[in-house]
Amino acid sequence: MRDRWKAAIIAAAAVSIPMSAQAQSGTSDDRMTETQDRIADQRDGDIPWDLLGLLGLAGLLGLRRGSDNDGYTDDPI
Repeated sequence: MRDRWKAAIIAAAAVSIPMSAQAQSGTSDDRMTETQDRIADQRDGDIPWDLLGLLGLAGLLGLRRGSDNDGYTDDPI
């Protein structure tokens, strides 16, 4: 019984919440939004972030430590 009341209250709350206004595709005074301006600009100044990341990972290779094994062992033959 208690679960039904909870479900009814949740359903009533969901129905009573006003729907958001429709998203506008532009502004009312014909100004372009920032995104529309950036798309219309069509600059080819994209930075290849994936290649820059690979370069950074290659730089981490220099931080590797050498092996702790110097070839000397204590085990008698």
